Amino acid sequence: MYILGIETSCDETGVAIYHSSKGLIHHCLYSQIAMHNEYGGIVPELASRDHIRKLIPLIDECLQQSHILKSDIQGIAYTAGPGLIGALLVGAATAKSLAWSWNIPAIGVHHMEGHLLAPMLEEHTPAFPFVALLVSGGHTLLVEVKNIGHYQLLGESLDDAAGEAFDKAAKMLGLAYPGGPLLAKLAEQGQAKRFKFPRPMTDRPGLDFSFSGLKTFTMNTLNNTDKTEQDKADVALAFQQATAETLAIKCKRALKQTGLKRLVVAGGVSANTQIRKTLTEMTNKERAEIFFPRPEFCTDNGAMIAYAGCQRLLAQQQESLSINARPRWPIDELYTH
Repeated sequence: MYILGIETSCDETGVAIYHSSKGLIHHCLYSQIAMHNEYGGIVPELASRDHIRKLIPLIDECLQQSHILKSDIQGIAYTAGPGLIGALLVGAATAKSLAWSWNIPAIGVHHMEGHLLAPMLEEHTPAFPFVALLVSGGHTLLVEVKNIGHYQLLGESLDDAAGEAFDKAAKMLGLAYPGGPLLAKLAEQGQAKRFKFPRPMTDRPGLDFSFSGLKTFTMNTLNNTDKTEQDKADVALAFQQATAETLAIKCKRALKQTGLKRLVVAGGVSANTQIRKTLTEMTNKERAEIFFPRPEFCTDNGAMIAYAGCQRLLAQQQESLSINARPRWPIDELYTH
């Protein structure tokens, strides 16, 4: 079964072709970073318009590169939420229109489920059940994954997501948008142990996160320096270490609470080298396995949506051709019968 995957939840247009037995055939991605960089952040209306311009050409390109015909496609998966409502509607309307004209089913996929299942695109895949840490610009979640579609939310951010905190801290340091990767690069020049940042909400029980206080602490620390390049690098390193260790402490708790020995880490922030290193060290000490998607599948992409949609279509899930999108959609509402 060939599945066309479409991802348009935010500022990246992703398209992929996935086969139920052959695996990922091809994927294409267009990023809007250059356009939004001019404004210092994502402009939802511009994002939606750009998806309209890029989506159909990307679908055509992906089909051509895959060397398959439109008539070979047996299902379409698209991101139905959460995300920017205008951007989501572009993908949903395109998917449903193509499904109607090609006389094939279309299925909406939860964006975070796509991220959660992204490691399944790798050669070495995690066995169920496992704990998943989903860290991106808009979400920080800990989820117990019993099987595909069987998810229990363990904890989430009560304010800023980790990726959002990275971008805001980067802006304080005078870095361009998107700031997360630039902050990580600046941190490479930092001197360890100069600043001691808090590990938010780790001194109390529970698996929820909070990064807004860490963001404020970053601003106050920076304002108490001369703001030299070395000062900024030291602050960047301290912020990154605090975030990585906070995530590791919560993940360790989640593994102990569930009794599981497998951790999946996905989402855009999971590409951060320091976070990968800290979490890997933690799982090694706990004698647990850890799984990451390759960096190109950490950010939003069509491949993860095609895979997740394929599993749902194989499970005989169906939906009407009405166009629906959910900008807010709790992941624990998903359930596969």
